Amino acid sequence: MNVRTTISVVFCVCAVLAGCAKSPDNTASVSNVVTPDIQAGIEKYIENQTRAGGGYFKFSSDGKEYLFKLVRVHTEYLANLGLRKHFACVDLVDTKGDVYDVDFFLDGDPGAMTVTETTLHKLNGIPFYTWKQNRKGVWKRIPMEGASQELLGVKTGRDEFEFNYQATLPVITSTARMWLPLPTTDAFQKVQMKIVSAPGKHRILHEREHDNKILFFELGPEDSEKTVDIRYQVQRIEKAAYMSKDVDLRKHLEEESLVSIDDNFRNIAIEIVEGKKGDLVRARAIYDHVIGRMRYIKHGPGWGRGDAVYACNVRTGNCTDYHAYFIALARAAGIPARFAIGAAIPSARNDGGIDGYHCWVEFHAEGKWWPVDISEADKYSSLSTYYFGHHPANRFEFSRGRDLVVEPGPVSGPINFLAYPVLEIGNEPAKVAVTFSFNRTVSGK
Repeated sequence: MNVRTTISVVFCVCAVLAGCAKSPDNTASVSNVVTPDIQAGIEKYIENQTRAGGGYFKFSSDGKEYLFKLVRVHTEYLANLGLRKHFACVDLVDTKGDVYDVDFFLDGDPGAMTVTETTLHKLNGIPFYTWKQNRKGVWKRIPMEGASQELLGVKTGRDEFEFNYQATLPVITSTARMWLPLPTTDAFQKVQMKIVSAPGKHRILHEREHDNKILFFELGPEDSEKTVDIRYQVQRIEKAAYMSKDVDLRKHLEEESLVSIDDNFRNIAIEIVEGKKGDLVRARAIYDHVIGRMRYIKHGPGWGRGDAVYACNVRTGNCTDYHAYFIALARAAGIPARFAIGAAIPSARNDGGIDGYHCWVEFHAEGKWWPVDISEADKYSSLSTYYFGHHPANRFEFSRGRDLVVEPGPVSGPINFLAYPVLEIGNEPAKVAVTFSFNRTVSGK
């Protein structure tokens, strides 16, 4: 299918930073078409094409033939573009295990949609292009080499936004308990909770090892399928290397449940840092090693747990896997390192959905903590220098550390990391549907 270089309607496109990005909508949407209709339309199309393709969704681009299978539809960014025109962003995996982020444009009514254009946008999280809106409201593709830092996900200086955390409970058949992160104010972010709408009984717990606040819920069957809505007002500044009052760095050199520091990691670390003088230089060598070894692929069993052994062996994963691997190697080399998780706020638009959590790390050298984001550096090689020593202003930190212990805590044991809710129904783990969205304030534009 042909690729248009200019799109003259306002629409959702796959975001440079995290999944798909919704541009400000100044086009009237079709009232009788809702996002489940668009999801059904794109899923039906892919299903039919897969059946016709002998079990694969076949696609051609620039003379190359692809055999794809569906991984997921980005439901949070399905959009009406105008009268009978729609957009969907989909993850498809090829026979080699590479994951492509693909844009689909559709025409039609519910139950009768046709695909008019299909475009490959990203490969393993790395975009082929980005988007920029001109003064007339027309969106144009921009080559990666011509993209600004802001189009690549970086907002420097200061940012301010409302952040909406929404969690929808499943059916609850007996007593249940749930733990949610409760972001706090620190030197780099000022957090004000504006609205809390929640079922059941809830109270605040203090996780002491990493100084986290956690919202704890006691729930019952009467709370089935209810929603927790929390709205925060956040002011955030860009983070660079900084001094802190940390006295005991030893805890940032210890093993964790999924971050081993065994002979294998020690041997890898020794090889990486051989001949390197000073922890700052050695940390950069480990950073470059992780970028060179890992690929950003969210597919197959095991990814997303922040398992350093998995990352080392499989060499793919998401931000948690990249950073678990870095932390294991840094600690094996005697460099204190620590983990944090939250959300990356899109920089190229001022409102809309956010495609899940994001995490990052810091290491300690020369008396300072140095912020690092390896998975983003891997996506955008032009920013690899920036992300070694910086976290942009458009971040929102939920919690810090791994293996979080609170009282009362989950029957399953310490919390691996806390971004999405941890729910137990009758002492058994259960899933919660989560959506994040934001609205940037005028002063943060």
